[in-house]
Amino acid sequence: MRAEVKDLEVLLDSGVGLLVIESLDESRVLELMTRLAMARSLPLFCWSVASGLSGLGFTERSGEGEHTEPESLLRHIRSYQGPGLFVLCDFHPFLQDAPLVIRLLKEIAMDDSANRSTLVLLSHSLSLPNELRHYSARFELAMPSEAQLMSIIREEAQSWSDRNNDKRVRTDNRSLQHLVNNLRGVSWEEARKLARTAIVDDGAIDGNDVDEVKRAKFALMNHDQVLSFEFDTSKFADVGGLQRFKAWLAERRDAFIDPQPDVDIPKGVMLLGVQGSGKSLAAKAVAGVWDLPLLRLDFGVLYNKFFGETERNLRRALQLAEAMAPAVLWVDEIEKSIASGDNDQGTSRRILGTLLTWMAERKSPVFLVATSNDISQLPPELIRKGRLDEIFFVDLPDALVREQILSIHLKKRGLDPKDFDLPRLASVTEGFSGAELEQLVVSTLYGSDANETVGTEQLLEAASDTQALSVVMFEEIARIRAWASGRTVSAH
Repeated sequence: MRAEVKDLEVLLDSGVGLLVIESLDESRVLELMTRLAMARSLPLFCWSVASGLSGLGFTERSGEGEHTEPESLLRHIRSYQGPGLFVLCDFHPFLQDAPLVIRLLKEIAMDDSANRSTLVLLSHSLSLPNELRHYSARFELAMPSEAQLMSIIREEAQSWSDRNNDKRVRTDNRSLQHLVNNLRGVSWEEARKLARTAIVDDGAIDGNDVDEVKRAKFALMNHDQVLSFEFDTSKFADVGGLQRFKAWLAERRDAFIDPQPDVDIPKGVMLLGVQGSGKSLAAKAVAGVWDLPLLRLDFGVLYNKFFGETERNLRRALQLAEAMAPAVLWVDEIEKSIASGDNDQGTSRRILGTLLTWMAERKSPVFLVATSNDISQLPPELIRKGRLDEIFFVDLPDALVREQILSIHLKKRGLDPKDFDLPRLASVTEGFSGAELEQLVVSTLYGSDANETVGTEQLLEAASDTQALSVVMFEEIARIRAWASGRTVSAH
């Protein structure tokens, strides 16, 4: 915390009149502000709409509870005699459509006298109006280090021991280190809560606790619901075909999971293919083969009607992905979100810039998997070599892969693949996508009577009534295949 106080002192010396701190750890921020006020011998005040204005630390506390209204508060601060530090908690709702409030904030921030006051806006999320950005600076709390996280765990273990007749918390070095690794990227308060959660139920820290901490950590950090999380991914490894892609992943697993100083960490892949060909399954297979959490980024949730919010939402999503590392980040149908064009007032270009910057600068092991139905719509700077490791083409399955896919879906529904003539079925379903093969099994089961035994003939009849996408969209699929030839690597 001493280093953070020094950083804040530099900001005060630079003449910034408006500090913005986004944090859920309000108590830690107030403790930090108290230390800053003591270091600079400044009076410190805290405001909330519930409690009004009150003094903190050694500051005189007369008039506590006054100025609960924002306008009254800001007029008081503007007329305050002498330098002071004012922390305004959860002030963000009062910045919306409030020209008087914004003007008062601006006048306070513009004051360049020796006795100026400094405002600190503290909230879980805060976007300043354009008028105020020029006079403001943002400050981010430092996350606890590995040594500090270990200290937090030991403190919580000691607290549990004190409550349970001095019983020791059971653990081993491997589980303890895994817990520390999975507490990275969260605030002090969140780390303490997660450590307590791991210990309190059974007085032990083991592999099951670490898994639960991962889920709880994701729930804590996914405030804006911009990512979905799939932890149990081992089932994704069992997908039909994709042999070359699986082999490519197997070669690079150790380099990603246990990186070495002289070995490049795999960055990510682009999966191109026709609709229903299995790109989504291929993306999931990465998490399954590597046994890692799968994070799915939904660009539809990212887009926001307020200018600039979309890029900030993306930055938060990418920060969350890094906090969950090692992990696989899946962006489905990426061309729909960042395709070249000017019909969205430049939002897609700003999104692309934010994504490219992260791809170039990220330090944590997050493997990006992007899927696309039409790569020609994507900007060349995204798909060039160096951004991603490889572009794989997921074509329609051949006969052998169709047998595998049919076998998987029959087993999934309680049927024995040995009871079916899979080579014959694979032969008559040429041009079927993986999704169409699954639907073939599903529709056959729905169309059969309860007492009827489903066999090869029923599936053949259903196949004869199905018009495959490869026939309906022959020209489009031929165009995608022509582009992929010589430019991509086959996933099968």
